[in-house]
Amino acid sequence: MDFNLTEDELDFKQMAREFAEKRLYPRAMEFDEEGITPQELIKECAELGYFGFTAPEEYGGLGLSTTAFMGVLEEICSGCAGFGIMLSVHNSLACEIIKLYGSDKIKQKYLPPMAAGEKIGAYCITEPNAGTDVVSLQTTAEDKGDYYLINGTKAFVTNAVYAGVLIVFAKTDPEKDHHGISCFVIDKDSEGVTLGQPEKKCGIKASDTREINFSDVKVPKENLLGELNKGFYMAVNILNSGRIGVSFQALGIAQAALDEAIKYSKERKQFGRTISNFQAIQFKLADMATRIDAGRLLGYRAAMLKDAGKPCHRESSMAKLFCGQMANYVCNEAVQIHGGYGYIKEYPVERYFRDARVTELYEGTSEAQRMVISKDLLKE
Repeated sequence: MDFNLTEDELDFKQMAREFAEKRLYPRAMEFDEEGITPQELIKECAELGYFGFTAPEEYGGLGLSTTAFMGVLEEICSGCAGFGIMLSVHNSLACEIIKLYGSDKIKQKYLPPMAAGEKIGAYCITEPNAGTDVVSLQTTAEDKGDYYLINGTKAFVTNAVYAGVLIVFAKTDPEKDHHGISCFVIDKDSEGVTLGQPEKKCGIKASDTREINFSDVKVPKENLLGELNKGFYMAVNILNSGRIGVSFQALGIAQAALDEAIKYSKERKQFGRTISNFQAIQFKLADMATRIDAGRLLGYRAAMLKDAGKPCHRESSMAKLFCGQMANYVCNEAVQIHGGYGYIKEYPVERYFRDARVTELYEGTSEAQRMVISKDLLKE
């Protein structure tokens, strides 16, 4: 199914597939072992337009749909999930929140270099003691008249070392809980911004993840995104985009694992014939493919609702919940089909197995998605 994608959008998806197959997949093991995302590949991806995929044309972007971007993202993540999440956070979170809530001046300042891939975006909301419980964040933004003074620490920041633009949530009125949170756009080279050491992760090692510390960082008043003390509601809205993005990251990982499992099953011989002839293997492949297709339908439904300007809170959480669990199931089965070789780093399924795990954790755990879904069901 093409999910109503235009011919141009399908061309972008095909270009993404070729980029993933030729430039990412062959070096994905190297990126994983060294924990890097080469700058030359970021530049190549930028030249294809993918860093400004959904940004408005008047600000240098392509102005294309979320639905089209998700097709691109799945292809990229099938080649290297760590590279893909960099692209997802940049587009679905950083560019998106500036597009929706930034003033014309802020959009003009930040979106063109972000769309060109000259400045990468990072989304700073999680803290060492505040994950799902966003209201407990401790970073503060104190009104100093001409500017805000930011102090605090953000954890698990994707793109931290590559980023030039930081989206930061902070308490502007600590006494008002979720009614006292605001959002700011901050230049990473601002005085007082420092990076922690890279996290030593289980998977998606090509993606840079670390703490960012803010010590008396002066932020101009004009860098407030949206309304004062409305940051919590902005975060909830933007997380729909992020969750759809992680759904398609999970789909890319799962599809790659299925492709490897099919390939291996046709090559590996036991008892005088390839293991693809055994019904046990055939049934595993059938279940894997069926779950991937179901996840893809859920993901595209959420993306199309978003593009149509319709509520998609429940649908994005359903897609994220299902696709995260699906990717872990599919990758586990891919390892099982490979047998002992599936546990060896020479085979890509070992990496997919590790990469898939995080899709049930970030952008809201599976448990958090169930909270969102059940709350929405019970209010009807």
